[in-house]
Amino acid sequence: MSFLTISALRKSFGANTVVKEFDLGVQKGEFISLLGPSGCGKTTVLRMVAGFETPSAGRIHIDGQDVTALRPNQRNIGMVFQAYALFPNLSVAENVAFGLRAARVPKPQIAARVAEMLELIGLPDLGGRYPFQLSGGQQQRIALARALAVQPRVLLLDEPLSALDAKIRVSLRTEIREIQRRLGITTIFVTHDQEEALSMSDRVVVMNGGIAEQVGAPFEIYNQPATRFVAGFVGTLNTLQATVADAQTGTLSLDGQHVRLGRALKVPAGSAVSVALRPEAVRLGRAEGLDVVLKARIDEVNFLGSVIRIRADMGVGKVSLDTFNRADAPPPPVGSEAEVSFAARDAIVLDH
Repeated sequence: MSFLTISALRKSFGANTVVKEFDLGVQKGEFISLLGPSGCGKTTVLRMVAGFETPSAGRIHIDGQDVTALRPNQRNIGMVFQAYALFPNLSVAENVAFGLRAARVPKPQIAARVAEMLELIGLPDLGGRYPFQLSGGQQQRIALARALAVQPRVLLLDEPLSALDAKIRVSLRTEIREIQRRLGITTIFVTHDQEEALSMSDRVVVMNGGIAEQVGAPFEIYNQPATRFVAGFVGTLNTLQATVADAQTGTLSLDGQHVRLGRALKVPAGSAVSVALRPEAVRLGRAEGLDVVLKARIDEVNFLGSVIRIRADMGVGKVSLDTFNRADAPPPPVGSEAEVSFAARDAIVLDH
C-alpha cells in the first residue's frame, strides 16, 4: 500500500478545471517529481496535498489517514517555497525553530533540533545571522532546514531552485537529494525543469492540461514516452515523416527506404506517422550497429568547443546531432551532401 495516495483528485476555479482526475501513489521514502509547463496543474496538486487548496473532488491519504479535510497544521507536512518565505526579523536559528515553537516543543529540544538541522544542511555556524546576510543558496538551505525540523511525514518542494543561478542550482539539487535519501522522507518536488526532474527523482509525473500524461522512472520517461506531449516535452526530439508499409511487422517507408521496427503498430498500412529520434541516437555517416542510413544535406554547423552541433536536412525532416570535435576530422561544410544513420530500434512512432 502507498504511503501517500492521491485518488481522483480534481480542482476547479469557477468554470476553469485546472486538475482533472489526478491519481498517484507514492511509496514511503520515494522522491517524486511533478514535471510540466506553467499552468499544467502541478503546483495546484502540491497545494492540495499541503492543505492550502481544498479539492473539488477526490481524496488524499497519508499513511492510511484521510487528510483531505484537515487543515495544513494538522497534516504534519513540511513545505519549501520558491521564494524562501523566511521571516526577515528572525535569525536563522529562530527561522528554523519556528515550527517547533508553534508546536510548543520544550526549549532544550528546540535548541538541539536547530543545531542538528543546521549541521545537516552544512551551515552550523550561521544560526545568529539574519536572512538578508545570506546568499540565495544559503537562504534556501535554511528554508529546507525549517521544513525538516518538525520531522514531517511528507516533504513538499515547490520549484525551490528556480530563483537561483545555474551553478548553485546544480549543487543544491544534489544536496537536497542526499538529505532526502539520508532521512528517508517521502518527497514531492514540483519543477518545470526536465533536467532537475530526471536527475533527482525515483519517478517522474509528466503533467499536461491538469492530467498525468505519464508516470515512470526517468529512464522510461525519456526513452519510452507514452504520448506525443511527453516525447516532445522531455528532452530534445528530431521528427521525421514516414508512411506505414506493414503495420504487423512495424515496417515504415522512410524516404523510400523500408525501416523495420520489429514491433506491431496500431495504425493501418498507408497511414502517415511521425518518427521521433533523440539527438544522441543519430550519427553523421555510417556507424556499426546502425541499420538505417539516409542521405542528407548539411544546413548548419556550430562549433561549441569539445562538441560540434550539426543540423542536417534529410528531406523527410531535419535532424540535430552532436559529434565530438577531432582535430583530424573537421566537420562537413554547410551545403555539402552527407549520410546520417540511426538504429531502427531507437525510432519512436509518435502517432502509434
